[in-house]
Amino acid sequence: MTTAPRILIVDDDAEITSVLSRALALDGYDTVIAHRIDDALQRFRAGDLAAAIVDVMIGSDSGLDLVRRVRAEGNATPILMLSALAEVADRAAGLEAGANDYVVKPFSFDELLARLKVQLSRPQKPRTRLERARWAVVAPGREVVLTQREFALLSALAAQPGQVHARADLFQTLWAGAGASSENVVDVYVGYLRRKLDPMSDFGFQIKTLRNRGFQLDGTPPVLD
Repeated sequence: MTTAPRILIVDDDAEITSVLSRALALDGYDTVIAHRIDDALQRFRAGDLAAAIVDVMIGSDSGLDLVRRVRAEGNATPILMLSALAEVADRAAGLEAGANDYVVKPFSFDELLARLKVQLSRPQKPRTRLERARWAVVAPGREVVLTQREFALLSALAAQPGQVHARADLFQTLWAGAGASSENVVDVYVGYLRRKLDPMSDFGFQIKTLRNRGFQLDGTPPVLD
């Protein structure tokens, strides 16, 4: 069975999101809605979106800031911006933030759908994969085989991209039951991953250390096979 492309709609106006969601569903799309920036970021980080439609103003927040943040994390999901601002400078700001297209309100749904289909038809960069059967990290042009524990650590970080994972939590989940006695083992294995995957930019993500907080996978999370 073919999975319907999932489209994220980001707008604080419930009426607009409802109308767009129903219209896209009639055309065969699966839609999810976010009314807040934080919720939208979590949806982007889940890694299951075919595209997103983002309003320039989301309550008191800026859709432009959302797009900048998404792009800074390495997420290449196609994004169409919606706005009542029609000046050339406004369109330029949207595109410079990282949007793929900019649609001015009021708009024809047929036009929006056509623009969305254009973005979906463009080839996307293949995602990095985590192959459980071989404990391997596979990206276009590069492949690294990990140990079982390295693979488990990377999988745990990738399962919740953008979230800070406390050292103690990772230790409890991955090492405590195996008899390890020190949380420093987490730092050791993060070091192993960084060395084996260097440069991590080849795989589209980074593992960040946040002082006194833990570790975070930043960028486009790999897909677990």
